[in-house]
Amino acid sequence: MSARAGIVVTGTEVLTGRVSDRNGPWLSDRLRELGVDLAHISIVGDRPQDMRAALAFMAEQRMDLVLTSGGLGPTADDLTAEVVGDFQGREMVLDEQLEQQIAEVVRPLMTRWPGLDVAAIELGTRKQATIPAGATILEPIGTAPGLVVPPQQNAAGPTIVALPGPPRELQPMWERAVQTEALRAAVCGATTYRQRMLRLFGMPESEIAETLRAAGREGVELDRLEITTCLKRGEIEVVTRYEPDSESVYDAFAQIVAERHSDALFSDDGSTIDDQIATLLDRRTIATAESCTGGLLAARLTDRAGSSRYVKGAIVAYSNEVKVAQAGVAPELIERHGAVSAEVAQALAEGARERLGADLGVGVTGIAGPDGGSEDKPVGLVWLTVAGPGDATMTRSVHLPGGRADVRDRATTVAMHMLRRALLGA
Repeated sequence: MSARAGIVVTGTEVLTGRVSDRNGPWLSDRLRELGVDLAHISIVGDRPQDMRAALAFMAEQRMDLVLTSGGLGPTADDLTAEVVGDFQGREMVLDEQLEQQIAEVVRPLMTRWPGLDVAAIELGTRKQATIPAGATILEPIGTAPGLVVPPQQNAAGPTIVALPGPPRELQPMWERAVQTEALRAAVCGATTYRQRMLRLFGMPESEIAETLRAAGREGVELDRLEITTCLKRGEIEVVTRYEPDSESVYDAFAQIVAERHSDALFSDDGSTIDDQIATLLDRRTIATAESCTGGLLAARLTDRAGSSRYVKGAIVAYSNEVKVAQAGVAPELIERHGAVSAEVAQALAEGARERLGADLGVGVTGIAGPDGGSEDKPVGLVWLTVAGPGDATMTRSVHLPGGRADVRDRATTVAMHMLRRALLGA
């Protein structure tokens, strides 16, 4: 069995949802790269008893390594170093060299704001430089040092790596942590993992469940694969982790997925629809005219380095007056068919294409909610058109579930897949 790890994310702001945890997922990927099996992630507030309970749980589960994020700052609620030291049975000691190093980092702040309480700053610096005896210090990126704290000699339990909360500090510090003797000793039993991802669109997640059963019936040794399925933004992600000697088992599984879902499988190498659009554009330009998605499609396109160069612009046209004035939609089309219709979606796509001088145009119009729907045109109804390349035009409607944010997000995904089909057919 591989070395096992747990992650303890600290911070009441994370626990209450005011700040989203970015460190847990990032560290999870880094552990996988090391061949370490991540077993648990816990999020706790700034209460020492809760953090100690999380560490105790990780120890009871026989983790070899525990990573913590947050709680290494100068304020009273930053208690990670003290809790970790007490948990590992280590005395807290002042490291004078570290104190001087942190003071050098803080000194420019005192020059910039001369009215600061010097005594309070010195007290905070001393607090951050007080660490568990025997810990390996990871030099601070900001003011917070990281710590690698192994258990006492001949004592059972995990090695604990305490990292700062801000991702801009945690991520480069992790590279230093990996090089320490204490961490390497803790994960000496690490194995090698391979991870592959299949992405599908346009089918329910229940179909993958049946495909897994079918693979088992056909003799694929699924117990040698760790398969996770996830529905995200209307797409199904099938992530499989396995050890190298199970490569042929994965290949057999992936082949069955490809055979059963050839129309829905759009990525067998983990590439996203955004990545593929960026490649398929191949110097062709694109423009959008969006109503219910409010420019989100254009923003998603420009997020990709490969496609941002080719996005000519976006028209955000909520009102009928803007649809007419900016996108060139004929008023009689809106009067005859309504703003949410195939005809208006087509006119938006053509208008964006012509007025912004692009090779392709995309029009999106719909009812994202929560008000404004009718029996004929319920909330969640969206019409989309891709005009181009050339004379090609593709129009479709979808009825998307969820609230406003869900409808808008899913509509952009549908538009991206329509773009992919249009570009593949060019």
